[in-house]
Amino acid sequence: MAAHAFPDVFTRNEVDMLKNRIQRLTPETRPHWGRMNAAQMLAHASKPYDTLYDAEYQRRYPPHTGLMRLLLKWLVKPLVVGPKPYQPNTRTAPSYVVADERDFMREREKLFGYIDRVASEGRPEFEGRLSHSFGPLKADEWNALFYKHLDHHLRQFGV
Repeated sequence: MAAHAFPDVFTRNEVDMLKNRIQRLTPETRPHWGRMNAAQMLAHASKPYDTLYDAEYQRRYPPHTGLMRLLLKWLVKPLVVGPKPYQPNTRTAPSYVVADERDFMREREKLFGYIDRVASEGRPEFEGRLSHSFGPLKADEWNALFYKHLDHHLRQFGV
């Protein structure tokens, strides 16, 4: 499956643009839809990165395997890495739900670190890299996954 050409999260220019959008958020920024506050959204926006880099997340939510991975690959992957933007109020994976209160600055810095880490590891590191839910993904699919999810939530908060 070829991923649509999204802005490239592996480039410094796009990283800077995303971080500038995030910088426009404040703890008081209200969403256009949904129930999360800005700090919760930042924590939620880190979840795709948590699946790669957070040992506690990986321990608590092991990667999908077998039939579940096959179903996710066939049914959910096209929505996640395909060209269509996510719709407002789209359901999220249970492991991505953030309902507790979070520290805005801590969550923003964590997300910044993840965005920088993906860019510094670079596109070649993501070619064929194993996804928590879908198995191996192409670098363009990782790019779509990261960009679409973050862009969706930044639009949710008007940035």
